[in-house]
Amino acid sequence: MRVLYVTSELNPLIKVGGLADVSAALPAALLKQDIDVRVLLPGLPSAREQMAHMRLFDAVNSPFGMVQILCGTAPGSSVPVYIVHMPDLFDRPGNPYAGPDGNDWIDNYRRFGLLGWIAAHFVDPQQSWQPDIIHCNDWHAALAPAYLCAANNTRCKSVLTIHNLAYQGNFPAKVFDELALPKEYFGIDGIEFFNQVSFMKAGIVYADKITTVSPQYAYEIQTLEHGCGFDGLLRLRQPQGILNGVDYDTWNPETDDAIALPYGVDTLERKAAAKRALQQELKLEVQENAPLIVAVSRLTRQKGLDLIIEVLPELVAAGSQFALMGTGELEIEQAFTQAVARFEGQAAFIPGYDEKMAHRIMAGADVIVLPSRYEPCGLTQLYGLRYGTLPLVRRVGGLADSVLDASPVALQNGSATGFMFDQLNSLAFLHAARRAIECYHDKALWRQLQQRAMQQDFSWAAAAKRYIAAYRSASAGRAPVPPLSAGSK
Repeated sequence: MRVLYVTSELNPLIKVGGLADVSAALPAALLKQDIDVRVLLPGLPSAREQMAHMRLFDAVNSPFGMVQILCGTAPGSSVPVYIVHMPDLFDRPGNPYAGPDGNDWIDNYRRFGLLGWIAAHFVDPQQSWQPDIIHCNDWHAALAPAYLCAANNTRCKSVLTIHNLAYQGNFPAKVFDELALPKEYFGIDGIEFFNQVSFMKAGIVYADKITTVSPQYAYEIQTLEHGCGFDGLLRLRQPQGILNGVDYDTWNPETDDAIALPYGVDTLERKAAAKRALQQELKLEVQENAPLIVAVSRLTRQKGLDLIIEVLPELVAAGSQFALMGTGELEIEQAFTQAVARFEGQAAFIPGYDEKMAHRIMAGADVIVLPSRYEPCGLTQLYGLRYGTLPLVRRVGGLADSVLDASPVALQNGSATGFMFDQLNSLAFLHAARRAIECYHDKALWRQLQQRAMQQDFSWAAAAKRYIAAYRSASAGRAPVPPLSAGSK
């Protein structure tokens, strides 16, 4: 089976969030299971600068202009990577979506429309390679299924994975004429969404198979609360939830060269060295018996970080320390800067993101918190489990699928791996945090919880098998879907 994996991020070439880690790990896992997989990326400067063995293999005349396709590999990977090289659209500062000022590029519809068009018309002329499956990730690649249908390409099938439904790629209706799609595609049964062009809706409508990054999130986005306006359509399409995995070659405390002293399930006492080193690095007081609670996160409202600010005084008063690393919304950055300044030696904020630092935080902490409003999957709780850094999470999305709360029953039968709360408020969060702190001070119990967490298996091998099954399901043909014009958008 030939799979073209289309994404806007690929670690280490282009990284903004967890999509980059998934895009690096899943194709590699598919390759190990004899899937002929290749990755297609937008041609950002950072990708071209880091590509190994890069060569020009084709030039294509697209509706968006002449495009070069470059081929190579990412550092440390054997998966072939193709880059859509069009300097007018991609040779810009900032991240894949926005400039240095944080504002989205106004021509993103052209930039990612081109990515979808190239995917739908992809051929490697030197190897006579054409995909059987185009695996599209989020709205950035979601126009590819529409282009496939417009070209009447019934041989190639498409799978759309929704990583975050809140980001939809919606643009003014006037841009439709620039996308080189049939006029009838701009309608309720096509890519029109409340008189806008919606890339995400294009994928949901035209893809042969839809998946999400956790079973719970697949359910949640079919509800009014979390469906972002697409809940009715998604109930028709019935997405399949496949929980993301972890690349244990990268996230493994036994082999992690970024931490002070490698450790494992049977050498957990060594984790104390990582904690001391982290406390010193962050200028926190070196207190062995103070639970160190951390967050590594994009600073957005979605992540529920306002709850941490609200309870930070109580956490410090309870004898805990806190550290956050992340970048994002300026207002949240400023709020954390002000909040931690009140607790010198007990709290720290590291603006930005550094991969090695993330590993040191994961190894040195005792608890990692994700109080998210919604969380399609989440990766840091999976990293925390492997590092014996117990997750404290809200019971939503992939967090609910991957963490088992330390309830009295779970503590008694030895199945607990972390701590959960349900209601989105500071009191519920604080109550869960106090439960975690109480368990932390019972050293024998804490060690049992850590060992149980570290023994969980969220490797990509199992997830890759589920994706292969999804590809086969897409190849068998999609079930008929009633036209939206007969009901609701």
